[in-house]
Amino acid sequence: MSKNPDPCQSLMLDNQLCFALHSTSLLMTKVYKPLLQALGLTYPQYLAMMVLWEEDGLTVGEISNRLLTDPGSLTPLLKRLEAEGVLSRTRSREDERVVVVELTDAGRALQEKAMGIPQCILGASGLELDQLRKLQADLIALRGNLQNAI
Repeated sequence: MSKNPDPCQSLMLDNQLCFALHSTSLLMTKVYKPLLQALGLTYPQYLAMMVLWEEDGLTVGEISNRLLTDPGSLTPLLKRLEAEGVLSRTRSREDERVVVVELTDAGRALQEKAMGIPQCILGASGLELDQLRKLQADLIALRGNLQNAI
């Protein structure tokens, strides 16, 4: 005799993909925290710096698009990084509404100091590199599907 699944199972916290992602993200940020404190960065600042390490001289809008965030919430973060001396923000000559963000020498030097972080994260994950890459690819696919759904 087959038992029908409890309809409330679908509303249990531990059965939610969103909670698995959210709680994993919180713990990932906690793993990053001491690594980034040594660089004087918060996790959101680190993400912005990684975008600029990939491609310097982007606009605030381009950085915002890359990070899937609102430009208004990015501006205070960039102002703090500018105050720390790792980047500069200048208005575009063509359109003064556009702000261009560029790394300073200190910001470029910070990249060298951050080089060991990915290996630390790999170690903390308890996964092999190929497993981590597969998980990352699956999450990127999920992100794309969710973007298409909104």
